[in-house]
Amino acid sequence: MGPRLYAGFAVQKGTGVAASGGTVERVETLIVGGGQAGLSMSAELSRRRLPHLVLERHRIAERWRSERWDGLHANGPAWHDRLPDLPIPNVDPDGFATRDQMVAYFEAFAESIAAPVRTGIAVTALTALPGGAGFRAETSAGTVEARNVVAATGPFQRPLIPPMVPTEAGIVQLHSNAYRNPGELPEGAVLVVGAGSSGAQIADELVRARRRVYLSVARHHRPPRRYRGVDYCYWLGVLGIWDEKAGDQPRDHVTIAVSGAYGGETIDFRRLAARGVTLVGRAEGYADGKMLFAGDLRECVAEGDANYLSVLDAVDAYVAQHGTTVPEEPEARAIPPDPPCLTDPLLSLDLREAGVTSIVWATGYGLDFGWLQVDGAFDERGAPRHRDGVAAVPGLYFLGLSYLSRRGSAFIFGVHKDAANLADHIAARG
Repeated sequence: MGPRLYAGFAVQKGTGVAASGGTVERVETLIVGGGQAGLSMSAELSRRRLPHLVLERHRIAERWRSERWDGLHANGPAWHDRLPDLPIPNVDPDGFATRDQMVAYFEAFAESIAAPVRTGIAVTALTALPGGAGFRAETSAGTVEARNVVAATGPFQRPLIPPMVPTEAGIVQLHSNAYRNPGELPEGAVLVVGAGSSGAQIADELVRARRRVYLSVARHHRPPRRYRGVDYCYWLGVLGIWDEKAGDQPRDHVTIAVSGAYGGETIDFRRLAARGVTLVGRAEGYADGKMLFAGDLRECVAEGDANYLSVLDAVDAYVAQHGTTVPEEPEARAIPPDPPCLTDPLLSLDLREAGVTSIVWATGYGLDFGWLQVDGAFDERGAPRHRDGVAAVPGLYFLGLSYLSRRGSAFIFGVHKDAANLADHIAARG
């Protein structure tokens, strides 16, 4: 059978026979995942006229569709949090796109690059072919063999909920990826565990809905939303922070508290407390109906303050060195007084007495590469073995992971740089 044209590229439809007896489709490069990483990879391969196929188990940008809450906005302004060559339509460049606008944007991007995406097809197992001849992907729609495979499933694969509060406690528990809006939670107070972007925004939304909220705060960074009239995304760019290299060792993860909601605001936990949120420390355990918290709340908030001020210092130094004309903003250095919940923090909380009926765990994600069954692809900790996305196994690549090559690797605005590098590597393989 001859080549099958797929969005302008010759994707070989082979006549081989799979182990199961079915036909085998052969492609040059298989991209697993149809989100921002997979679409970026498709765009870069298309620029080089390299044939490829994208398989997405659900729909394009599925996590934006079904694993984000109703009121979510992008954390960066529209001029920044986008892919190259296509602005986000119907959004002010300095505004923050909604969840639905981001879904429409990724769909439009896929159409603009004529991405060869097949949706509703899950890759259930990927194994290496003998003799380094490539890889075999078993999918829900048959078998695909490819010389190159790009795992572009991103960093948000498996929601993590600490096994802390037993189900018999009678508390509704859900991860932030399952939270939708205040009205879907049972009446009563809410404990939000995790004060990164998701936890802080959800706590803010809940208190605006007049819910009693407890927010568990651990170590974090909290950059200013804007400083001296410019969004912090711009400043981190000119300061070279987005391009900080990952290095050889995994970095100690520190969550970032930043928000594009309500027009974009600097997250300030003291101001949240002034509006009714009770700040508590890092969740340490549960016993006898009580949540137990670490006694380091003030230290964690102080670390966030130090990070905030360090960004202001770096911007001021940059402006002084380069003579950039931007207005001064001395009032940005004012830190509100500590609220009582910060000066005398709770170390335990009786959930029943406090009226807590639900817990939202904004506790991040783990990787899930159970489908990728290639020897040598992972280290002893189960982390992908790669150098800037080029795996230790020839022909295998990772894309979209946190700090894949630089700080911006996992973000919408940064993933294309890694995609371009991987596309060059694939082209060089011939």
